[in-house]
Amino acid sequence: MKVVYHEDFNQVYTSDPAAGEGRLRSAESALRGKVEFVRPQPAAREDILAIHSEPHLRSVEWEGIYDIAALAAGGAIKAAEIGLTEPCFALIRPPGHHASRDDSWGFCYFNNMAIALHKLKWQGKIRQAFILDFDLHFGDGTVNILGGQGWTTILNPDRQNRRDYLKMVERALEVTDADMIAASAGFDNHEKDWGGLLKTEDYAAMGSMMRAAARRNGGGCFGILEGGYNHKVLGQNVLAFVEGLQGKARPDS
Repeated sequence: MKVVYHEDFNQVYTSDPAAGEGRLRSAESALRGKVEFVRPQPAAREDILAIHSEPHLRSVEWEGIYDIAALAAGGAIKAAEIGLTEPCFALIRPPGHHASRDDSWGFCYFNNMAIALHKLKWQGKIRQAFILDFDLHFGDGTVNILGGQGWTTILNPDRQNRRDYLKMVERALEVTDADMIAASAGFDNHEKDWGGLLKTEDYAAMGSMMRAAARRNGGGCFGILEGGYNHKVLGQNVLAFVEGLQGKARPDS
């Protein structure tokens, strides 16, 4: 399986937890030897401006974050393009699901998911998209940008019991007819991270559900990294999700 990754994502570009030193190294180390790493190119300015306003783009430039944020958006585009024919994951940062058209917060700058899916839709490569955002925090930016588009369905699971949480995801994926199944994959709801809810095997289960839905609908699937801040478990959680997308089942606990 291909994983989109670039060494520049290891830069400590700001003081927020998403840019913490060693954060992506933990995931890269867990995946090395098990996947094929693919290097992305920065997203074109016109792809970013299809989603964000010119003033917002200039504000990201002013902060000195543009280059790394454009590379993350390009990584999401690359993963989405690969995902058309085979499951793919983008190990990227900064994250993006709190970025709206004109502003952003929560360690985000450009909405990587919206940029990637819009490009595929504009090119006529997908008809409908289903976005599973399993980050601990509600992906308000993605909803603000894509929620009213008509060609997207967005699920931000909000159950407090992990069994109910997984059942909510399963039921939604069972009924979607989307030809692209995408995940804003935040791992901060893990039992050893900020949220304290999900187990490592739950990420494998959700990856497997996504793959099954994509195959049933004759479409594709991919995921992009959002949150996840405990470096000690992030790698194993990313690996579990990737294994789920590959169809490698893990036993439930």
